[in-house]
Amino acid sequence: MSVRPKLRSLPDRLRQIALFEVGGLLLITPPFVWLSGVPVLDSIGLLAVLALMAAVWNGVYNTAFDWFEGRLTGRTADRRPFRLRCLHAAGFETGLLLLTLPVIVQWTGMGWIDALVADIGLAIGYTVYALVFNLGYDRMFPIGDAAAPSGTAADPRR
Repeated sequence: MSVRPKLRSLPDRLRQIALFEVGGLLLITPPFVWLSGVPVLDSIGLLAVLALMAAVWNGVYNTAFDWFEGRLTGRTADRRPFRLRCLHAAGFETGLLLLTLPVIVQWTGMGWIDALVADIGLAIGYTVYALVFNLGYDRMFPIGDAAAPSGTAADPRR
């Protein structure tokens, strides 16, 4: 199927990324500090760098995934079925793990195995968070509404 899917606008995508990363830092930093043994300031710096990496990856991955999904199915991302949402979240975190593992090793001085365990812990936490966040975000900010000019209703059900 060669349908051009309606994608999120740049401002909408930036809002999605910002809300996701801020929420993630607030939820993930305290348990990371407690479980990793990495000092608080080092953890905050590391997680801020990882959040920046994740923000860039988020924009690239989600835009590409939405584009391919739309081309293959004609469906917009806010209508993604639950099983595909699970695959989407796992794919995002797997790619991010490959990008962040070397940074964790360098930043913390952890060995590769300890850093991998820490990164997997972060990936598991963020995978669950990503699934819930994106489901909620799509419900709160449907693509038709996100693209509509302020004060207009893009939802055809209205």
